[in-house]
Amino acid sequence: MDSQNLNSKNGQSTVGPMIIIGALFFIFGFVTWLNSLLIPYLKIACELTDVQSYLVTFAFYIAYLVMAPVSTWVLNRFGFKNGMSISLGIMAVGALLFIPAAFSRTYGLFLLGLFTMGGGLAILQTASNPYITIIGPVETAARRISIMGICNKFAGAAAPIILGLFLNLGEADKIAKQVESMSATEYAAALDQVALQVVNPYIGIVVVLVILAIWISRANLPEVKGDEEETADHHTISEEKKTIWNFPHVVLGFVCLFLYVGVEVLAGDTIIAYGVSQGISLEDAKFFTGFTMVAMVIGYIIGIIAIPKFFTQETALKVCAILGIAFTIGIVYTSGMTSLYFVALLGLANSLIWPAIWPLALKGVGKFTSAASGLLVMGIAGGAVIPLLYGQLSHSIGPHSSYWIALPCYLFILYYAIAGHKVGKKNVVHIEE
Repeated sequence: MDSQNLNSKNGQSTVGPMIIIGALFFIFGFVTWLNSLLIPYLKIACELTDVQSYLVTFAFYIAYLVMAPVSTWVLNRFGFKNGMSISLGIMAVGALLFIPAAFSRTYGLFLLGLFTMGGGLAILQTASNPYITIIGPVETAARRISIMGICNKFAGAAAPIILGLFLNLGEADKIAKQVESMSATEYAAALDQVALQVVNPYIGIVVVLVILAIWISRANLPEVKGDEEETADHHTISEEKKTIWNFPHVVLGFVCLFLYVGVEVLAGDTIIAYGVSQGISLEDAKFFTGFTMVAMVIGYIIGIIAIPKFFTQETALKVCAILGIAFTIGIVYTSGMTSLYFVALLGLANSLIWPAIWPLALKGVGKFTSAASGLLVMGIAGGAVIPLLYGQLSHSIGPHSSYWIALPCYLFILYYAIAGHKVGKKNVVHIEE
């Protein structure tokens, strides 16, 4: 279905659907970037090592790998709109699990709740990302995704700050420093109180998710089936393909997204813990994820203004990869707050990677749009693997030098921007970006 068909369906413009999808992207950001504060907070509450604390991101993002095939089935069975409602319901169940987890101070239950929320988000992402790509012309897809990204990152900047208002971070810091002066019974009781602080905010999250699920189910949101109707001037490479694995540019796009999400989560979810490792209090460090999100929003605004008027999606991807390489080197060759600011600047480098990869990877897949989207969403599992590897490296060589792990990720992204997205497209009619 092309944008013209979508715009004319029931006399409806794309404005309404974009507002709805924008609200969903806000939810993506809020729920996802809560993890940046949960990592150091649960480390204190559940008495975790550095590596164990990064199981927060592992449990959350590995759900994308597990649930992506299920996501495709759900969308094919129930449609995009109903699939979005179902996913919000699943996320509400995950948030609900935080209540017994907090009362029992059981880390495994927290991880199960995070995995369930990640599974719901996997379905939501599988539906909403191709939706916003297909809803208009392909050459402006990166601009539309950038608008959605602003919704996402504003929520991401606000999430740890809002959660921090409900959590007594100063008390958590104090308990962590006084462990040697407290008896085992006193220490356990104090940690129980720290864990219970998450109950009220997550009850609020459950309520919001349920309300959104009901709203989406009743919203006038047009259904999108994918590019099944192909015109003479819009040739794709799907005509002779039998499975999604016949599209090498999609498979490479999956790898690219895997590495990208890994470094995006690295920049957003490790910066608070990195700040704490540099002697900054948790109360002050809760703002640091906001620095990364603001840098990403600046990049998104640049993308909205400049793509495709001043440069193409491929060019944006190249520039972002080069910036990522430069900022990674800056992190490890500086120290203190300067190094911390370079971590935040990775947000700028990351800002246009996601908006650029999706239209490049989905171009020409036609009737395989849902399957391609499902595969690409599986790439979000990079957020489970890269930060966990960082945590392991941090345990052995320290959090500072461990940021070297981002360098090969940005090098592959640069390859995809230059050549990877063109692999297997020799017979495709060129469409200007």
